[in-house]
Amino acid sequence: MAEKRATVTEIEPVWDRITREARQAVADEPLMGGLIHACVLHHRTLEKALSYRFAAKLSSNEMSMVLLREIADEAYVDNPELAEAARADITAVLDRDPACHRMLQPILYFKGFQAMQAYRLGHYLWTQGRKELSYFIQMRCSEVYGIDIHPGARIGRGIMIDHAHSIVIGETAVVGDNVSMLHSVTLGGTGKEDEDRHPKIADGVLIGAGAKVLGNIKVGTCSRIAAGSVVLEDVPSNKTVAGVPARIVGEAGCDCPSINMDQRLIQ
Repeated sequence: MAEKRATVTEIEPVWDRITREARQAVADEPLMGGLIHACVLHHRTLEKALSYRFAAKLSSNEMSMVLLREIADEAYVDNPELAEAARADITAVLDRDPACHRMLQPILYFKGFQAMQAYRLGHYLWTQGRKELSYFIQMRCSEVYGIDIHPGARIGRGIMIDHAHSIVIGETAVVGDNVSMLHSVTLGGTGKEDEDRHPKIADGVLIGAGAKVLGNIKVGTCSRIAAGSVVLEDVPSNKTVAGVPARIVGEAGCDCPSINMDQRLIQ
């Protein structure tokens, strides 16, 4: 067993750290043992733990936990990139959210991370043509987490959504890798058009709380959108925009705002 564990540790550093933190959490607070065992310690892999959490949170009288867990298990087996994206998301949350001190926390407590993994499963089903089931997952995420991400949206890895309440991301939105956004962000349309109508967010972008990015516009690599801004036009790379409507107010201030997380407008 010791030799097998060493191999798993080498291959799965994220899962190994999560399980170590889980055992320590149970030792520190035995009353949490039932939850932590159910969510983490009863599972052999991160994929199995994610399937369980997804099913436990989104099941209802209309769709059983057993059925949702089977759906998730099949998705993780068929598309290993789902779990790789989850690992990148966990790492992003730990690195960028000062309230996150352990990799265990996003799985147990953080609705931004949990909703993102549910979106990823819904998007996978969307690409498989299972749109009615995708819509069900979108609906349940909105009801449970207060986050509404259309399963047709395309979202990269290393996503951190802090606090996460009232996030809305439309069907034709595209979000790159290593993007950070705070609560009440909208990536929406500007009318009733039925084609490509939502924003395209490049890698490394930081979107502040309450910002609204509307229409089929491009937000360039490593730019910053200040809290409360309404963005209606393209944003060049490495710039900061602010205001209603948003205008360029300076440079981004660093090489990768989404990782630095500095939202001040002082240059």
